[in-house]
Amino acid sequence: MAFQLKLRLPTAERALPGRAEAMPVPAEHFVNGHPLVGPYPDGLRQAFFGMGCFWGAERLFWQTKGVFTTAVGYAGGFTANPTYEEVCSGLTGHTEAVLVVHDPQEVGLDELLKVFWEGHDPTQGMRQGNDVGTQYRSAIYLNDGLEAALASRGRYQEALTAVGYGAITTEIKAAPPFYYAEAHHQQYLAKVPNGYCGLGGTGVACSRVAAGG
Repeated sequence: MAFQLKLRLPTAERALPGRAEAMPVPAEHFVNGHPLVGPYPDGLRQAFFGMGCFWGAERLFWQTKGVFTTAVGYAGGFTANPTYEEVCSGLTGHTEAVLVVHDPQEVGLDELLKVFWEGHDPTQGMRQGNDVGTQYRSAIYLNDGLEAALASRGRYQEALTAVGYGAITTEIKAAPPFYYAEAHHQQYLAKVPNGYCGLGGTGVACSRVAAGG
């Protein structure tokens, strides 16, 4: 029964209440020294990606040229400013997410989507490999570019179907509130290079099609 609950999103009524206080995080990115929290320089854009455990996902994006800063946190659920333990309980509705702040002149949304699709298996539902639970579901949350993200899902579905994969389960919607995770989770794999990384892609390439930046 407990296992089944980990695979089912809670209703707003069942979700934990959370708190008003935001999680304190370092002022600077551990790798590049840029601010973790906005406001960011003019012209930069934000996207949020859920790919399973956020440690490895964040590393993929901070290594991507044109990304100004990254941070890990929780998004897509109901509980305000949750703790990691609350998210893992399955009673917040959040997925582990990576905030990606990027310069569209250097890296467009199409390139970030390619990193996203190829970096994990988006067909697994409420899990990613051995990481099981609603907090590991695949997600794309955007303020701009939803149509491009939906189109890229369609193209990638065709590529996956051609080699025998099932339906993509990625949640794609307008960006909800993003709640920063605890300080020790930020840029975790830069601080602990041999730490756990649960990412595992399908090996199927995602074609890049201009997505409007």
